[in-house]
Amino acid sequence: MRTVGMPGDYNLENHGLRNLRSIFWNLTPSALIEKVILFNEAELSNSGAVVVSTGKHTGRSPNDKYIVRVKECEGEIWWGKTNQPLQPEKFNQLLHKARAYLQGKDVFVQDLYAGADPAYRVPIRLITEKAWAALFAHNLFIRVSPEKAVHHRPQYTVFHCPDLQADPLEDSTHSSTIIALDLARKIVLIAGTSYAGEIKKSIFSALNYHLPSKQVLPMHCSANVGKNGDVALFFGLSGTGKTTLSSDPDRRLIGDDEHGWSEHGVFNFEGGCYAKMIHLRPDLEPLIWSAVHRYGSVLENVTCNPDSRELDFDDDHRTENTRGAYPLDYIPNHVPEGYAGHPANIFFLTADAFGILPPISRLDADQAMYYFLSGYTSKLAGTETGLGAEPQATFSTCFGAPFLPLHPKVYANLLGQKIAHHKTRIWLVNTGWTGGPYGIGHRMKLPYTRAMICAALNGALEQVEFHREPFFNLDIPSACPGVPNEILDPQSTWPDKTAYQKHALELMEQFERNFEQFADEVPESVRDAGPRVTLVAGRL
Repeated sequence: MRTVGMPGDYNLENHGLRNLRSIFWNLTPSALIEKVILFNEAELSNSGAVVVSTGKHTGRSPNDKYIVRVKECEGEIWWGKTNQPLQPEKFNQLLHKARAYLQGKDVFVQDLYAGADPAYRVPIRLITEKAWAALFAHNLFIRVSPEKAVHHRPQYTVFHCPDLQADPLEDSTHSSTIIALDLARKIVLIAGTSYAGEIKKSIFSALNYHLPSKQVLPMHCSANVGKNGDVALFFGLSGTGKTTLSSDPDRRLIGDDEHGWSEHGVFNFEGGCYAKMIHLRPDLEPLIWSAVHRYGSVLENVTCNPDSRELDFDDDHRTENTRGAYPLDYIPNHVPEGYAGHPANIFFLTADAFGILPPISRLDADQAMYYFLSGYTSKLAGTETGLGAEPQATFSTCFGAPFLPLHPKVYANLLGQKIAHHKTRIWLVNTGWTGGPYGIGHRMKLPYTRAMICAALNGALEQVEFHREPFFNLDIPSACPGVPNEILDPQSTWPDKTAYQKHALELMEQFERNFEQFADEVPESVRDAGPRVTLVAGRL
């Protein structure tokens, strides 16, 4: 067995791994890129980015994600379609297969951290058969100095075997793909999928389990901070604009996707960004454009010309969910320490495929709890397997249901306590459609959304009148600098007002049906903060 790089004193035999061919310990990006090319895993773009195809899996596989059902945490888990149980003996069987599978193979080890706040930092270790996956992890998580890497002892270990296939009959899985978390032993097993998002989201799921007991709220959001130290959070599922809207040349980026909110303030879970690449433009997203054109970035399923090695961000023949992973320090105005104070503003982002919700509205405390628990948006094509070409309306509680091992009320109660204590302003922002539903209307223009976000952050919206729209009882501004007034009221953008009312009632009914699951978990004031079809229908 050959060892290359800087091995730690907590060796791989502690993970049950033996008879490996070569172990590549904590290689630098340059060394990893050499292995990527040597092993023919990917190609280099003309700017030095690693361009990889992830095969049939170009998004997450939620139906193949499991939590091991062990007595230590069984009573705490929010069991259901999101958190499917896997029996311990089946997990041990799969783990044994992974260890046997890696024998005689080259493996790459990356020792990293999750959590920028030293008080809540979690040491992690990725063990993978792919050099490019090691580079991805090096970009996405928080790097460990060479001095500390020697004594790195992981709390969480990720076994990453994308070419290993599970056997549904033998392993009790739905398919040949498996993403399994043993929250008691703190082990993650990923097999049968090369989509790198499974690596980052499995660690995020683990943090969502462990941190609430420490009064830390884990959040599926991006975060930035202004020159005066004012922190803003942007909640939302994939494709709603978290990364884009938080990458602001006039504000410093804390992180683009996963954060914790502790008694100290907001801190990034990661050390990198994972941005959607489809239709990327240098004029609209200059910081992201520059980052993914730097040496060492990892691009998933982006088309690269085989001759010129130029990137084509408009080609979606593999998937619309093309991705770019790069270190946070590729963004010039990032926050190096990865944390800041408590948020002054929170934005709930939704890509409303029906074109009903206002482009920006102000929420009171009860509405904030209602829309946080609802987590309404539209799943965009490619972010998960099984989605078609058109967006699908969905409700993902806390804007991150796939990553919540605990019941949503745990996270909602923590959020309610923190926004009340810090007097945080809450906004609902529709980055989706206007003037009609998907296929008839058009996507909200990014410059308009940026202008509305800016007005909320700099206090300009405090100087204008608000009025309540009649369907969702949302307070919307009468004017906003840089935005045409008619854009602010969604009904006025529809040529057919009757059609708007019909679609609005349909969406309201979906909200009501979805919230029934929380009706007994929240105060009456929160239940009443949402849309009420019977009240509105009687006025029409």
